Amino acid sequence: MLKKIVSVGGWTLLSRVTGFARDVTMAAVLGAGPVTDAFVVALRLPNHFRAIFGEGAFNAAFIPTYAQARAARGDGDARIFAGRITALVLAVQLLVLAAALAFMPQLVGLLAPGFVDDPGRFDLTVTLTRITFPYLLFVTLVTLLSAVLNAHDRFAAAAGAPILLNVSLVAGLLLAGFFPSAGHAAAWGVAVAGVLELLLVWWDAAARGIAPKLARPTLDPDVRKFFKTLGPALVGSAGVQIAMFADTIIASLLPAGAVSSLYYADRLYQLPVGVIGIAAGTVLLPEMSRRIAEGDVAGAHRSQNRAVGLVLVLALPAAAAFVAVPDLIMYALFGRGAFTAADAAAAGAVLAAYATALPAVVLIRAGLASFHARSDTATPVLASLTGVAVNVAFKIVLTEPLGAPGLAVATAIGAWVNVGLLFVLARRRRWTAPDAMLGKTVAVSLAGALALAGAVLALREPAGTLAARLPSLEAETHLLLLAGAGALVYGALVLVGLKLARVRLARR
Repeated sequence: MLKKIVSVGGWTLLSRVTGFARDVTMAAVLGAGPVTDAFVVALRLPNHFRAIFGEGAFNAAFIPTYAQARAARGDGDARIFAGRITALVLAVQLLVLAAALAFMPQLVGLLAPGFVDDPGRFDLTVTLTRITFPYLLFVTLVTLLSAVLNAHDRFAAAAGAPILLNVSLVAGLLLAGFFPSAGHAAAWGVAVAGVLELLLVWWDAAARGIAPKLARPTLDPDVRKFFKTLGPALVGSAGVQIAMFADTIIASLLPAGAVSSLYYADRLYQLPVGVIGIAAGTVLLPEMSRRIAEGDVAGAHRSQNRAVGLVLVLALPAAAAFVAVPDLIMYALFGRGAFTAADAAAAGAVLAAYATALPAVVLIRAGLASFHARSDTATPVLASLTGVAVNVAFKIVLTEPLGAPGLAVATAIGAWVNVGLLFVLARRRRWTAPDAMLGKTVAVSLAGALALAGAVLALREPAGTLAARLPSLEAETHLLLLAGAGALVYGALVLVGLKLARVRLARR
């Protein structure tokens, strides 16, 4: 399982690195002003709907059903099931796309009400969203094909597909002179990326003979089970997206640049979430599903414990760094071109708030595996909707006194409520079994994270003095020095601590 997590995490890391290049290009070309706000909303809307229709909810319903059909009746029946679901997904997405294009002004007005009083920004957002929204159709099909590949233990193409979005968007920005504005160029980059991603995963599935063919939908037992599982999962996904919609709605009411600050901070915060949390969850779900189907419940729990331990060891140093020096991180990474020191300070405050959510968010996918591997998507909805309700309530309370960082703090509170409920409910059913090894791993990684934060804060001033000798690269050098010192402190403490505790996360 570790090898698969590393594979998915590696491709996801490459995706996030190219995503960072994309965001650096965006920051330099667009900055953090009204055009960026318009494009961020245009990018978020199809991605919000993608998260509702696809990804976690779809995989939770599709992969266990597909795996069980394949185990019981062979690859042929599993492929027919996949073909029927493909036909249904395509029909639904075409209807959604047609409705969205027809009612785009109303949709943008609903989800970014703060733009309505700014006709220029509102009209630009409507135009850009009409360009980006077809991405939803293509990426939903990408999600389906990725689920098929994952069920066959093929992870590379699915994990690498988002790289094409980043490359396409950068290419669009570099060709901005040929478009009415840089926002138009970026939007067309998103639209083209959807086609490229679909071609990539379809080619991989077809090359292995597992690409589904369109089949007339019928309510056979597999399809009924899929929808029975999908319904609650969609409710849960929709609940999470409600909180994200709330971010967009409330941020649109704040001064210009707030949407951009949330975007840039979220991009850095999502780096460890994608590389670590989603990668582990992507591998853990089919692993636990397979073991539970074979009756190896203890083995499923061992796999989950190792995944949770590995997730925390990798995620906590990022959280500690985001809290300790968020302003420096933002300025060193994005402080060029149209992105100013003030922009970096504003985004850094949001990043520090998001960091408090990071451990909880990376654990959610591992927690969901306890339920999804048993085809229970209803119970996690309770945890998700409770977390969303808490999240939205705190957004309303905290935004006025804290501004954009208040939205991130609310996200953190909701995430901890969500993951806490998942753990409690799974323990009551004996669907998770944390062991002593996991407890030792948590203790060691927490100690390492605290030591990292202390070292970075203590060394910030002397590292800054050294970095000042390279004025053209002062911020980048300053961050690099602190990152090296923090990595040495954390790595040494964790390696020694795990060895003394006799913990081995990497096993065959």
